[in-house]
Amino acid sequence: MLSAPDSSDQRGAGERNPSGSSLRLRSYRTTITIKQSFFSFLRKPTQPSTTTMNLTLAIKPSLLRRLSVAFFLGMAFFLGTLENGLPVSGADLAPVKLIFDTDIGNDVDDVLALGMIHALQTRGECELLCVTITKDNDQAAPFTDAVNTFYGRGNIPIGVCRSGVTPDAGRFIPLASIKDDDQYRYPHDLVSGKDASDAVTVLRQTLAAASDNSIVIAQVGFSTNLANLLRSEPDSISDLGGIELVKQKVKLLSMMAGAFQQITRASGPPYDHKEYNVIKDIAAAQRIATQWPTPVLWSGFEIGLALPYPHQSIERDFRYVDHHLLSEAYIAYNPPPHDRPTWDLTSVLQVIRPTRGYFDLSLKGTVTVADDGLTTFVQNGNGKHQILKISEEQKARTTEALMLLSSQPPK
Repeated sequence: MLSAPDSSDQRGAGERNPSGSSLRLRSYRTTITIKQSFFSFLRKPTQPSTTTMNLTLAIKPSLLRRLSVAFFLGMAFFLGTLENGLPVSGADLAPVKLIFDTDIGNDVDDVLALGMIHALQTRGECELLCVTITKDNDQAAPFTDAVNTFYGRGNIPIGVCRSGVTPDAGRFIPLASIKDDDQYRYPHDLVSGKDASDAVTVLRQTLAAASDNSIVIAQVGFSTNLANLLRSEPDSISDLGGIELVKQKVKLLSMMAGAFQQITRASGPPYDHKEYNVIKDIAAAQRIATQWPTPVLWSGFEIGLALPYPHQSIERDFRYVDHHLLSEAYIAYNPPPHDRPTWDLTSVLQVIRPTRGYFDLSLKGTVTVADDGLTTFVQNGNGKHQILKISEEQKARTTEALMLLSSQPPK
């Protein structure tokens, strides 16, 4: 149970074992007898080989040197295609085509998650295709545009919802309006959310232009936009309705939503938590849980809660510029010392780096959203849902990755 928050790999480098191979050099010919397993060069010198191969080659010393170089270059390439001991395919190395759907302006983890996405794009690991916003405040889109512009990508399409559930300004999105000497401190083109396109339009345009089964969506706010996407009708953008368009173009939806473990408070017994992103639009969350046609990965409240963002990073790691939008947003939301849970960052990190071992996944199953917003997961071999899990051993490494990526300088 978790407590709710208040308000290089090294290998042995010993000497080579002389008995592992015998070499006889002659002026033009070399006889090599190899008595070791294929990977015995990685073992400690005293460890016996389990497989013995006798191979006699007659080659010139110069050719031997060339073959040795080629062998080790080939091994370096082979090992370079492994991640966590498993082969990494070309598809795994291709940048993730990402849509980011966010309620940015409510909690500050959305801001850190967006900054992390830009860092991962700079590293060639993803491509942010658009950002859609479920917070219905006119400053949310300009703030998002300011973040994108700060990272050198001010041309990324932004879509907003209309008649959303949280119209208040929040604590940090007014930062987009701050001016120094009559110039925006954080430049951006969008002045108001009224100037932005409708979120469903942006989603349909992005999906229609994409290759089949190529899009990953990270939804870290309410389900409003994606539920509306499912309900959308064929139009001039696509002949497909929303469900069919999603089924054809999307390969995975990653959601920060729900809670799948009891939570403890500073006082009182553990309780079943009704998570914010769900209860703010329960009907939309229910629609996603029951109608979304692709696999869905749920990062519950307990995951981000287990990975608080170190406030020392906010104080130290963003000093490479006089004004940093991410750290100023964090401070405006709740000044350090304050370690904010990394809820939204977890959904992003897992789908862009799914094979790094930052998290574990449950078996397949089904998430149900009750009418009061309570979420439950039941294992089911035919289900399309999985939930994130994390062990004590994974926490330090995962937190370090979240911190380093969030604070990475712009390109």
